[in-house]
Amino acid sequence: MILGVAASLVAHNPRIDWFGIAPEGTLVATAVAVLLLDLVMPRRDSWQTSRLASVGVLVSLGFVVALYERHGGTTPMFGGAYVVDNYAIALKGFFLVVAYVTILLAVDYIGEGDYYQGEFYFLLLTSVLGMTVMTSARDLITIFVALETISIPTYVLAGYRKHDRRSNEAALKYYLIGAISSAFMLYGMSLIYGVTNSTLLSDISDKVGQTGHGKVLAVAIFLSLIGFAFKVSAVPFHWWAPDTYEGAPTPVTAFLSVASKAGGFVAMLNIIFFGFSNRSNVWWVVAWLLAILSMTLGNLTALRQTNIVRMLAYSSIAQGGFMLVPFAAYGIARDHGHLSVAQTSFQAVVIYLLIYGAMNLGAFGCVIAVARRTRSADIEGYGGLFTTSPALTVCLSMFLASLTGIPPLAGWFAKFVMFRSAIDAGGWAGTSLAIVAGVNSVIAAYYYLNVVRTMWFKAPATEAGPVQVPSALGFSIALCTVLVLAIGVYPQLVGHIGDLAAKAASVATGS
Repeated sequence: MILGVAASLVAHNPRIDWFGIAPEGTLVATAVAVLLLDLVMPRRDSWQTSRLASVGVLVSLGFVVALYERHGGTTPMFGGAYVVDNYAIALKGFFLVVAYVTILLAVDYIGEGDYYQGEFYFLLLTSVLGMTVMTSARDLITIFVALETISIPTYVLAGYRKHDRRSNEAALKYYLIGAISSAFMLYGMSLIYGVTNSTLLSDISDKVGQTGHGKVLAVAIFLSLIGFAFKVSAVPFHWWAPDTYEGAPTPVTAFLSVASKAGGFVAMLNIIFFGFSNRSNVWWVVAWLLAILSMTLGNLTALRQTNIVRMLAYSSIAQGGFMLVPFAAYGIARDHGHLSVAQTSFQAVVIYLLIYGAMNLGAFGCVIAVARRTRSADIEGYGGLFTTSPALTVCLSMFLASLTGIPPLAGWFAKFVMFRSAIDAGGWAGTSLAIVAGVNSVIAAYYYLNVVRTMWFKAPATEAGPVQVPSALGFSIALCTVLVLAIGVYPQLVGHIGDLAAKAASVATGS
């Protein structure tokens, strides 16, 4: 199948907009340069690889901004398998910003440990390359290759502390579950190709709406969604996440919880919105169940955690459930013919992803900073943090309050668009989603604010000085703090991006 499609593309001399793929080209060049530079320079100068990686990411981000400035519509390439539009541009920018912040989080952590630094940044850049390709993928093969380009480097990154048994266990679990999920997803995609005789999502969208092969298509869509559910750690396919998050280096955990999860959600957006919209009656029930299970089990399990990294891991599962609410609402709205509501739901997913990235990266940045002093992730170790490090305490309190959804921080707007999508979808399904999401928001507030209470009101367990925050780590925390506060006060910042993405996607599908 792959060889046939490749031969077809070559035979038709596919059009390539070189400027349109400049962000990806820059990431490839930077990754190769980082790997080669690390081979030739002395060990004591290895920190230069992080500088080169960050410059490459910023140059790639500059190309994304230039694409937005010059862009007037949709630019298809490779026979429609790769498309550059405002939807893709917005998410490329998101992934590149996340990559830059992750590099800032990792500079001192990796530099001070027994790590191979060049390989770390090479793997990170390769995974980000897969994410930027995913945003433009409009073909089953492109989606699968992009998703594996995202996943395979993160399997290695999860086990980067190679002398730590927990890190080895984290990588092994992540790899095994990832391989199983890829098998489910690829089998589902092969069935879709067998029924529709095409890998292009535009062709699939036209053909799945026709009668015939209903049961085979239902199985194919179900298997594909199971594969994506593994990638985004949705319940009951979440087993790998807590142990992997705890065992991996903390900057890698931050990257997995935001960028890798977002990559899985973008893949779901692409295949559902561009390929399966006309069969929403098949998949919205699955999305509805995944959303309810992920929100509920993730939050209830997070209540019992005494380790803040595991708490944030289960919180990430629950947040994934909140992001699945607009997915289900989109399918419900499409099933009832409410196309305007469906577009709003698509917009809600994009907005939630953007805001979640700023909140979670900032929270993990603070966790990394505190761990430099305590060498532990126990929540009790945060007792009395306000007396020794008031600025860091205020920042972490803001991130946790934002994850709760408390105004005027960015999280309130993410929760607002999520609830609006569920309520607008209507019916018993939409109403039940909104009720369960509301109950789970209250549950989440307990364990988020419990950490805040510990930092502000509990006495420290031992005498300790202030947390020393390196400049790169401090800048990343400050950047996330500014974003969380600015978006909360002026939500149009991400509202406009979500609107542009939704309109571009609607134009592409003609809905």
